[in-house]
Amino acid sequence: MISIDLFYLLVGLLFAATAILNLRDRANPRRYTTALFWGLYAMLYLLGERLAPLAAGVLMVAMALVAGFGLVRPGRAPLPGETARRASAARLGHKLLIPALAIPVVTMIGSTLLKDVRVDLGGFAGPLLDPKNLTLVSMGCGAMAALALACRVTRATPLQGVREARRLIDAMGWAVVLPHMLAVLGLLFAEAGVGKAVAHVTTAYIGLDSRLLACAVFCIGMALFTIVMGNGFAAFPVIAGGIGIPVLVGVYHANPAVMAAIGMFSAYCGTLLTPMAANFNIVPAALLELPDKNAVIKAQLPTALPVLAVNIALLYFLMYQ
Repeated sequence: MISIDLFYLLVGLLFAATAILNLRDRANPRRYTTALFWGLYAMLYLLGERLAPLAAGVLMVAMALVAGFGLVRPGRAPLPGETARRASAARLGHKLLIPALAIPVVTMIGSTLLKDVRVDLGGFAGPLLDPKNLTLVSMGCGAMAALALACRVTRATPLQGVREARRLIDAMGWAVVLPHMLAVLGLLFAEAGVGKAVAHVTTAYIGLDSRLLACAVFCIGMALFTIVMGNGFAAFPVIAGGIGIPVLVGVYHANPAVMAAIGMFSAYCGTLLTPMAANFNIVPAALLELPDKNAVIKAQLPTALPVLAVNIALLYFLMYQ
């Protein structure tokens, strides 16, 4: 069976390679601390559940300290000259889209057509793809297929793919780990009872006897908390535990699936509006060398607010479906 653990291992090896390449980059004035940062992150993936929770927490705190003190700097990955890059782009043309399109295609095939496929190899008999993480495993297979196609189309080696991954990771910097960190923070908030505190505040100071008002508070709360946290996965357990489940489901008997789906969509509206979602909103501005680092957020504002209003209406009318 192709399990999610295989891809966690591959991701860990990729970050380990990033650490090694940065360590060998003498042009990077922070090569040791940059390599330390990516090496610590690699350990989280490589050791996985074998790592004690306390040790994992210590590693994440250490990573936050290294990044917080500005010790993670991009290196200088060797690049072909401008003339060579233009010639390569002209030669390959639209073929460059083939590897990128392979990821969604393989993901869809794996999560639909192959979800019930079983294999019998030697002493193992079971599903081909891990049923508990079907979509993620399918996407991992899609990424591997894309790498193989990219090597064939460009006539490069997998090692070049690792070098390009390192260049992209360096360009994004510590923001690569931000979704991981914020998702963990959301779980910590849920365990610490922040959801109960949110429920107390909303029920004590906001009259939720109106179903429309309850829907509005839930959707806007998801967006606002995502703006603060920078990640909808961090906001969901807090707002759903504080408003969604006790009020929408418990009082108004809403369909939990509808509540969860529209709630997450509302959280994504908050993602469009926050610099905390650095990997979505700040990194693209940096990669495109835009003069205004908040240009992406400003461009997304006219879309985010109307969509949030539509989500409130959708939840109000569809919550019993």
